[in-house]
This record gives sequence, structure tokens and C-alpha cells, in this order.
Amino acid sequence: MSRFVVDASVAVKWFLPEVHSDAALRLLGGDHDLLVPDLLLAEVGNVLWKRVRRREATREEAGATLEALLSLPLQVHSSRTLMPLALDIAHHTQRSVYDSLYVAVCLLRECPIVTADRRLHDALKKSLLARHVLWVEDVE
Repeated sequence: MSRFVVDASVAVKWFLPEVHSDAALRLLGGDHDLLVPDLLLAEVGNVLWKRVRRREATREEAGATLEALLSLPLQVHSSRTLMPLALDIAHHTQRSVYDSLYVAVCLLRECPIVTADRRLHDALKKSLLARHVLWVEDVE
């Protein structure tokens, strides 16, 4: 069994048809442990709220999607314990603390982060963290 940290750019694709959704769904269908900081729940919730505001989804659809997310067997890590490391990572990588929370989980749990966020991927690939990041399409 393999372990991956997944960020919100991947998790959203489990429920909303977007580019790279098929690759993101392979993570759910495989024999993987999926790890996330608790921030992921807020980030996906915010995406759902925006879709309702833009009338791309109903409140009921957003609620059902959130319920489906909450039912997944994700290993959720508290941001409270991750914050000191995340702040340090943010300073070193010039990435947000939000992004750095995901990286903190990957470093602490010694597994790669999978992202569909090109800017995050490219920034990490140019840093000392390059070996810890995978593009969503590159997960087997």
C-alpha cells in the first residue's frame, strides 16, 4: 500500500468534472492511504460555495458533495500541530502557509504530495523539496 498527501486541487477533481479528474479518481480507486491537513475540508468547502454562488451547483448538490468528501477514508492531520513546520516551509519556498500545510504532512509522514496545482508543483520542483512532489497524472 502506498501513501500520498493530496491537496485540494486533486480532491475537488474527485467530485467535479475537470481536467485531470480521471487521474485524480485513480487515487481513490487504488490501494492508497490518502493523507490531508484539515485545511483541505475548508478549501473544498469554499470551492463548493463558489459554485453555488455562480449558480453552477445547487446548495443541495454542494451539501451532497461535502458529505461524500467527509465519508472518504482520509487521514486528516490537524493544522495546529503542522503550523510551525508549515510556516518554516513557506519561508523557504515562498509559497503560502496554506500550500505549506500539505508539504508539512508529506515531510512528517515521509510520503509524496500529489497536486494538480501547476504553480505549486513547479515551485516545489525548483526547490529542495523536488523529490517530494508528484503531478497528478504521474501517479501510478
